[in-house]
Amino acid sequence: MRGLMQDSPLTIDTIFRHAEQHYGDVPIITNGPKGVTRSTYGEWADRTRRLGGVLDTLGISADGRVGTFGWNSQRHLELYFAAPCTGRVLHTLNIRLFPEQLTYIANHAEDEVVFVDRSVFGLFWPLVDTMTTVRHVVVMEDGGDAELPDDPRISDYETLLAAASPVDFDVRDENLAASMCYTSGTTGNPKGVVYSHRSTVLHTMAALSPNAFGLSVRDVAMPVVPMFHANAWGIAQAAPAAGAALVFPGPMMQPEALANLIVDEGVTFTAGVPTIWQGVLPFLAGKEHQLREIGCGGSAVPKALSEAYREQVGLPILQAWGMTETSPVASSGVLPRRLQDADDETKANVRARAGIPLFGVEARIVDADTLEPQPWDDTATGELQVRGNWCAKEYYNPDAGVELSTADGWMKTGDVAAMSADGSIRIADRTKDLIKSGGEWISSVDLENAIMSHPKVAEAAVVGVPHPKWDERPLACVVLKQGETATEEEILEHLKPLVAKWWLPDAVEFIDEVPKTSVGKFSKKDLRAKFAEYELKA
Repeated sequence: MRGLMQDSPLTIDTIFRHAEQHYGDVPIITNGPKGVTRSTYGEWADRTRRLGGVLDTLGISADGRVGTFGWNSQRHLELYFAAPCTGRVLHTLNIRLFPEQLTYIANHAEDEVVFVDRSVFGLFWPLVDTMTTVRHVVVMEDGGDAELPDDPRISDYETLLAAASPVDFDVRDENLAASMCYTSGTTGNPKGVVYSHRSTVLHTMAALSPNAFGLSVRDVAMPVVPMFHANAWGIAQAAPAAGAALVFPGPMMQPEALANLIVDEGVTFTAGVPTIWQGVLPFLAGKEHQLREIGCGGSAVPKALSEAYREQVGLPILQAWGMTETSPVASSGVLPRRLQDADDETKANVRARAGIPLFGVEARIVDADTLEPQPWDDTATGELQVRGNWCAKEYYNPDAGVELSTADGWMKTGDVAAMSADGSIRIADRTKDLIKSGGEWISSVDLENAIMSHPKVAEAAVVGVPHPKWDERPLACVVLKQGETATEEEILEHLKPLVAKWWLPDAVEFIDEVPKTSVGKFSKKDLRAKFAEYELKA
């Protein structure tokens, strides 16, 4: 016997119409160098429908990739919906990536158009000729002052919008691609994660749940996590679905500007990486605010930081865990009922964990080689693997040999974790020796290869060491060729044209030999132990 319920596709245009029909008077605020601009969901909805017409006018193909290169703003939100609601695929380009990575990503995704904030136009335009499929560059005025060349590929966002007619949105297939993000979290080329309409709607419902962000019509949400990174943690879809007001920082990402925006606009929910909240704390401490929740992820939340917020702002930080490959929110550190009345130290320790998987995600820890399950005793560790309707099955056109899923259908996270008896996740380590700095990944192997291209270097190993602001920063351990001498400055100068500026090691240590494992691989475990007490300057 089968159920007799309606079967409506889970598509993003249903979120759009819900916000358009029921929350038209709810405000949307965007900050900028000249102050805030104010709009409503009603005005946003009309502009988003017109933007759908713009994509038609530009001749973007039926499932064409629509690139974005900009900050969090109302215009970016318009793109978040206009692209998928017309059947196209939104592709957010991370403005902080190294130029060669941006070129690779735009070409691999086959972007046909890129919408660029004027404040970051200078970063994008030098690369445009390396992007073989990009036919249009649409500039969005956000208070930036970059000069625009006289080039037929360049158009103005507002001019196109004013000339366009609104279009209807009617997506029928919930399994169509809706958006894509690239992760450079492992060595090799960046890898594309393609979200479907169905996965996005289900992730939105999960993000709305009280165990996650719990957004409602009573909230004013401010996503500090960039809209170009990890799907903006789903806030850009969850807030319109809930009818929550939205506050966007735009390019005004300075800590004092963020704190003032929280206070002045009555923000009740916000989310970003730990380094953001470290910077904001001095400007928010002691001020009256309306915050009920501060979400945090991207890297482990230092217990001291969470407790500082509890003491100085009046509420601790909520830690969530996820990856680009999990849309990204997969678990949260909301305190379970049994700990509501626990002492402050116990609560702080629980909040420092990755937490319990949200309903819709299952998690396990296994031996990475045998897939043998490990006990949930908070002591045994294994690779954390997940599965669920908003977890990726495979990457988009991956390089040979790259596999995301196990033979039995679980997604490999690359994290090493332990789980308590109730399934609370504690991240213990990471595979592939990645370094996570300020919520962004740095590949130690790529850094090592770049260092070892120096003619005086015989071997190099890079490990992450604790940093008071960025959580981790790279330390380069360098072995010089016999008879050679070099300085730290010489190594760093060699690296500058080869890697992104923020990838540069904070220090270089010259050692006699890189320790090896029994099979001849670099033993970074030994290096991390050797430099565990290494002190970096803030």
